[in-house]
Amino acid sequence: MPSRLENILIIKPSSLGDIVLALPALSALRKNFPDARISWLIRPEFAPVLENHPYLTETILFDRKLLAKAWFHPGAFCALASLIRRLRRNKFDAVFDFQGLLRTAALAWLSGCKNRFGMANARELAHLFYTHKVEQDQDCVHLVNYYLKIVRAAGASDLSPALSGAEGVEFVLPQDAAAVDSVSRLLTSYNIERDNYIVFVSGSTDPDKRWPVERFAALADKIASQFHLSIVATGGTSEGRFIETLKSLAHVPVANLAGRTSLGELISLLRTARLVVSNDTGPGHIAAVLGTPLVLMYSWSNPARIAPYGRPECMIAREPYARGLDIKSTDPRHNVRNITVDEVYQKACEQIRR
Repeated sequence: MPSRLENILIIKPSSLGDIVLALPALSALRKNFPDARISWLIRPEFAPVLENHPYLTETILFDRKLLAKAWFHPGAFCALASLIRRLRRNKFDAVFDFQGLLRTAALAWLSGCKNRFGMANARELAHLFYTHKVEQDQDCVHLVNYYLKIVRAAGASDLSPALSGAEGVEFVLPQDAAAVDSVSRLLTSYNIERDNYIVFVSGSTDPDKRWPVERFAALADKIASQFHLSIVATGGTSEGRFIETLKSLAHVPVANLAGRTSLGELISLLRTARLVVSNDTGPGHIAAVLGTPLVLMYSWSNPARIAPYGRPECMIAREPYARGLDIKSTDPRHNVRNITVDEVYQKACEQIRR
């Protein structure tokens, strides 16, 4: 192991929320190795979240859907071979696999790097590809702390403030001036004042994480009546139908922005919202690290691992700190449907007034 790292690779291709939770590890690496070249392997659809990041040297795109066809599609095989050649040419002296799956651990190994760091409890036998396996314990249940522990195993010594609490943890999400202007125009087209709106994130790629849409509609009515704030609902294009249902059920106007914003524009939209109410999904985790007033609802995923870091007052979950190290629960009590409109409304009022 070199005394100072000069060429570092972070492997964390997805998902959006998990990428956000890995940002403090990037900050810690840059702080400890200020002259190092740092690359991040990421899926193309999430790459914009790292665009113009001051701590990154480059992003390396990992097109999982294409590369998964490598065993039968000549073009995909060539793309995979090209990616492996690029990783090997970079001659990394440390690779951090924060994804913890067989395909990402294999890429770490194929890079030719002799120092490969990962989670000792990685799935799909991924740990077999690591030279340094870092255990998770009660001191690092939260993924932010676990990633920082892995970084420390590589020789990063300036981590004591970060590991002792949220105050020393740095999340950096670059702001795109063009995205700011674009969002301002978009809101104006709906007659919404830039600093006077609430964002609902009512969808999720995982149906089990979705709070019932009729409850979002009831919440819209209560919040709009109390605080006279405009309601904006956002998500991917495929989530537009949920928002249309929300609009039909609510008695107040709801702007449907599903599929209307790029990732950079989404960040800008969340940054200046008066409040974000979200299922446990990527945009909610972005709002958490931006410091936006937030209500984030959890279901089966263990909140202790992925709660808004240093902001427990933003979270609604059943038994959030009694689920141990498990990634997911099967206890019916933890179903997101057990969260009531009144609970979310009260939390929303607290967040707005803060």
